[in-house]
Amino acid sequence: MTDARGPNDPKQPAPPASASGGDGRQGGGLPPNLPEPVIEPRSRWLPSLVWVIPLVAALIGVILVVKTVSSRGPTVTISFVSAEGLEPGKTKVKFKDVDIGTVKSITLSKDHSRVLVDVQLTKEATDFAVKDTRFWVVRPRVAASGVTGLSTLLSGAYIGVDAGKSAEDQTYFVGLETPPAVTGDQKGHTFTLHGESLGSLDIGSPVYYRRVQVGQVAAFSLDKDGTGVTLQVFVNAPYDQYIGTNSRWWHASGVDLRLDSSGFTLNTQSLATVVLGGIAFQTPPNQQPGPQAQNNATFRLASDQADAMRDPDGQAVHVVMNFNQSLRGLSVGAPVDFRGIVLGQVTGIGVQYDSKSHSFMMPVTIDLYPDRLGKRAKHALPEQGTSASQDMLELLVKRGLRGQLRTGNLLTSQLYVALDFFPKAAPAKVSASADPIELPTVPNTLDELQLQIADIARKIDKIPFDQIGTNLNGSLKNANALFDRLDKEVIPEMRDTLTEAKKTFNQAQSTLQSDSPIQSDTRQAMQELTRTLQSLNALADYLERHPESLLRGKSGDKP
Repeated sequence: MTDARGPNDPKQPAPPASASGGDGRQGGGLPPNLPEPVIEPRSRWLPSLVWVIPLVAALIGVILVVKTVSSRGPTVTISFVSAEGLEPGKTKVKFKDVDIGTVKSITLSKDHSRVLVDVQLTKEATDFAVKDTRFWVVRPRVAASGVTGLSTLLSGAYIGVDAGKSAEDQTYFVGLETPPAVTGDQKGHTFTLHGESLGSLDIGSPVYYRRVQVGQVAAFSLDKDGTGVTLQVFVNAPYDQYIGTNSRWWHASGVDLRLDSSGFTLNTQSLATVVLGGIAFQTPPNQQPGPQAQNNATFRLASDQADAMRDPDGQAVHVVMNFNQSLRGLSVGAPVDFRGIVLGQVTGIGVQYDSKSHSFMMPVTIDLYPDRLGKRAKHALPEQGTSASQDMLELLVKRGLRGQLRTGNLLTSQLYVALDFFPKAAPAKVSASADPIELPTVPNTLDELQLQIADIARKIDKIPFDQIGTNLNGSLKNANALFDRLDKEVIPEMRDTLTEAKKTFNQAQSTLQSDSPIQSDTRQAMQELTRTLQSLNALADYLERHPESLLRGKSGDKP
């Protein structure tokens, strides 16, 4: 085999010396006439075409990785109560039905109270990772605003987004458990309402203006002191321009059915409010719309329209009335009426033992609003707590101002407190400096009627009916004896008298008949008398025309 190493290779061993001392061509066992080997340098290696395909695939992979990394947006973490319907790698994050991210992973919080959902947003959704952005899970829901999320029955749940407008970045969010009633891209104004109770309202309950739906309830919460509720309502543009600083708000929930002198009155904003509840607002009819209310303006939420349209009540006067009768049918909130005008309401009902009279009294506490009597009365009444107010109250009580329980509904036997003047009431004293002021009371007419009926029953019970019955029986016996005497003695004589009278009447009737002689003679006499009168009339007429005939006679007669 030919050695490829050259003659100058230091590792090449020296050729063996020939026996004859020649140049070595004939010795060393090499065949004669063999040419010298030609040593050529090694050529460069060329790759095979098979390696081109992996290289192209790797290059494409690198490009895709670079593109994916460059198209990624921020990663945010959203906290939810439950991960129902969410799947890593499948659940999408959508804004207006456009995919802006994907759920990467779902883990539990350290205290296991919530789930943490890591979401990878797209590069185009980078501006969604701000402080006031809101996230929620879109599922099929039935709420006051209607049925939502039906499309997820087939496609599965996804995470909805309401884009924030803050400039402060944020990567951790607490997700909403229900979709927001108002999103950030809606135009309109938000207002705050304070009321005594929530009623049948819920998030999404409608807001009405003149029976037209113009907004909805966005949120509600219980006041910190627990005395009421605070609601956030959103009114869509352009209807928010109708809300002035003097607008009145009230519960429009359910059905308002009233029975008055005009008959039955049914009032409701819409059929939806009967089930879902609602709120209505309007400017008082006797006022001009005030300046447009600013965003987040605060208003009072009244229980009904009548309460909302009533003028402000002003400062309340605390009053207590002690009744000496049953309070069955009287409840807290019952009206206090003064000749048809509601001046306040009952705030408390109790029972109290009076050690002096050894009896029980039924105290009823009341809040009165004197401003409801009108502007003139407001200016005429003195300020509360002054000597003038004491004198005024004493004068009113002296004239007969009393409290009385009356029946307001015959069907339900509900009672209300009536303030009125009773001039014949027993004298009473009152002190305006006491808190609460104690006003005297009188029994109601029903109790007086019951007392009168009881008095009449006692008087009737004293009547000696047994003795009266005995006397009546004796009188009846005497009457029977009298009737027997009349039948035996008087009646026969009366019968004979009637017989004679009948005969006389028959004779008179025969005399007065038309064919009787008396009637014929009378008729002839009347005829003769008539002819005589005619002759006298003719004579009188002639003498009136010829009076000289009394001396000379008729002109045709001879002397």
